[in-house]
Amino acid sequence: MIDCVNKVVNIVKYLNPEKLFVSFRPEATLTGPIFPRRYTLTHSDDTGELFLIIGSQYAYDKFSAMRDEVLGEWKMDNGQNRLEINLHVDGEFGAEMAYLRNQIFRRELPLALEAIRYGDREFFNIHQVLDYAPIYVKFNSSIPELNRTEYWGTPSEYK
Repeated sequence: MIDCVNKVVNIVKYLNPEKLFVSFRPEATLTGPIFPRRYTLTHSDDTGELFLIIGSQYAYDKFSAMRDEVLGEWKMDNGQNRLEINLHVDGEFGAEMAYLRNQIFRRELPLALEAIRYGDREFFNIHQVLDYAPIYVKFNSSIPELNRTEYWGTPSEYK
């Protein structure tokens, strides 16, 4: 199910660039490639720091036991580029925790999208058309009402 209601209205800037650390895996550069290009965004609860890893594969070595990473990748769908974000809403933590995690992901998602847009800004400067590609967020859950795909605007809305 895709909810095409735009979730982005008057985005408040949340990102502190001094707390964002960006690294590139060997197969990715500041400007390419587009395909495959994947984002792994993790964070530290203690320091509030964000860590964005850009590469051709997700940074599985950075996944935490809580599975609270934000994963993104560029895809082509019917000739149109899109940025697909995947969130692991539930797991072995039970339904109550899944609902809580869903709320947290929704609250923090604008920050995560801003971190991806800011952290890969040189890429967007070179590939300006991608700034206007749709962002679809997959909330992956075994609970049907939480298992959704939603439209969350375009990267340009998170500058």
